[in-house]
Amino acid sequence: MKENILLIDDQQALRSSLSFRLRGEGYLVDTASTATEGFEKATSLPFDLIILDLMLPDRSGLDVCHAIREAGIATSIIVLSARRQTTDKVVALKFGADDYVTKPFKSAELVARIEALLRRVPTRSGQGVYQLGSIRVDFRLSQVTKDDKAVHLSAREFQLLRYLIERSESSVPRVELLSSVWGYDTRALTRTVDMHVASLRNKLEENPSDPKLIVTVPGVGYKFTGPKRT
Repeated sequence: MKENILLIDDQQALRSSLSFRLRGEGYLVDTASTATEGFEKATSLPFDLIILDLMLPDRSGLDVCHAIREAGIATSIIVLSARRQTTDKVVALKFGADDYVTKPFKSAELVARIEALLRRVPTRSGQGVYQLGSIRVDFRLSQVTKDDKAVHLSAREFQLLRYLIERSESSVPRVELLSSVWGYDTRALTRTVDMHVASLRNKLEENPSDPKLIVTVPGVGYKFTGPKRT
């Protein structure tokens, strides 16, 4: 599984060079050059990690970071900044950042910090193969196919799908998913669960607007229905 990373920075040279390096490390990378564009993408698409510059042309990166958290998004955020004062780092962390990297930085260090954040929630080692109609999920190979064609899921989407499948026919609360799959405990961030469920439905369901595999349990969370182990 490949993790999806959103890079929000107004410097084209940095976006290009860092995107090239991250893709070389096997990540999927999307970019934004303004705070407005970055916030829209962060709150409408499922990402595994966000890299956020503090000095953006239309809005402070700190405001964007805070707004992302206020919108209920739990995606890990690494802040990039030329400011080196301890107080700047403390403020960024209080606004919802998970890590703070000062410019200029070595790309190897940033990659290491990304890896550390993405390892925060350990990947479980499921051993089964599940088949439901045209969909096949192989935990051993970390593969999902539909009609014998590979379905790309991000690492977090795969973890979420596996968690639901392993609790098939049971209602799983959003807060449990947030804690077990993302490592967060606050109820205020459960929207990130909804975004990833919506993405899974778009990739797996025959009719995402009328889901049959991942169903909503009103007032609770979600339930995966009817997988068969082979």
